[in-house]
Amino acid sequence: MTVCYTGVHTARYVFGPVYSRRLGRSLGVNNIPYKTCSYSCVYCQLGRTNNLTVERKCFYDWREVAGEIVGFLAGNKGSVDYVTFVPDGEPTLDACMGRIIEFVKRETDARVAVLTNASLLWAEEVRRDLELADVVSVKVDAVREGVWRRVNRPHPSLRLDRILEGLREFARGYKKTLISETMLVQGLNTSSDDYREIALFLRELNPSKAYISIPIRPPAEPFVKPPTERDLIEAYEEFKRALGEGRVELLNMPEPPPRIIGGDPATWLLNTTAVHPLRYEHALKALEGRVGDPAGLIEGLVREKLLSKTEYEGAVYLLRNFRVKQ
Repeated sequence: MTVCYTGVHTARYVFGPVYSRRLGRSLGVNNIPYKTCSYSCVYCQLGRTNNLTVERKCFYDWREVAGEIVGFLAGNKGSVDYVTFVPDGEPTLDACMGRIIEFVKRETDARVAVLTNASLLWAEEVRRDLELADVVSVKVDAVREGVWRRVNRPHPSLRLDRILEGLREFARGYKKTLISETMLVQGLNTSSDDYREIALFLRELNPSKAYISIPIRPPAEPFVKPPTERDLIEAYEEFKRALGEGRVELLNMPEPPPRIIGGDPATWLLNTTAVHPLRYEHALKALEGRVGDPAGLIEGLVREKLLSKTEYEGAVYLLRNFRVKQ
């Protein structure tokens, strides 16, 4: 089997590393075409889904993806805590994801994480692929049909009862680290009943940690707002009652500025903002010392329509602009 080990300067499938409070220094893997997803969540930081699908297939040559990951790790030893499948779509739609994970784990000592919306866990082959990862983060924003449809806007063929049963089955058999994330959107899934029912379901899954997050980057829909502090505290206490002390954590603050490791700064910025919108001041901080005029580089990419600037909750964010054909 021949796999090409590419350098970071030609990165097409990896981005970062980006600091994650859940995983530390995370090398992102973008194994899905732009906005190809089984959900079109109202809060998605990358905008509305333009290819809503549940069809699994190999979107890219898995050898190229695996080679790029292994190449980065070989050239940047000690710089990454996790290789994380966190694309600008749903990672489990990639029917070749399992092959990529197997190869990376065979060729390196890297730990692998997958962040999934859990919508395809009813499928045995998806559960089998995820079992290869060291950490799996599952999305549980709602356990009631109406709330789920309002928040996650799923593909019409999906059924919540099948998804929840798939989650239960995966959790029963998975022997590594399972974590959950619940995004709270004011007025959509912020009732006392929502908190209690989600918490009770999470108790069935028994994750090592349950994260409660809020929209902190520009969302797909303008009506999306973060919950009140009172709502956030109520959700935290309900989850803590169900899961126990020390197993619930809030993700309600922006992460610190990322650090560029190797490669071309402009390429790094474009690859990162394709999946992970950055605060303007964080991008400036990351570029300091790497380019003479960080603001000039950013504004140049904006003028070329490769980057766009968006304001949300008083902060300016940078996002890769996919409206322009490259």
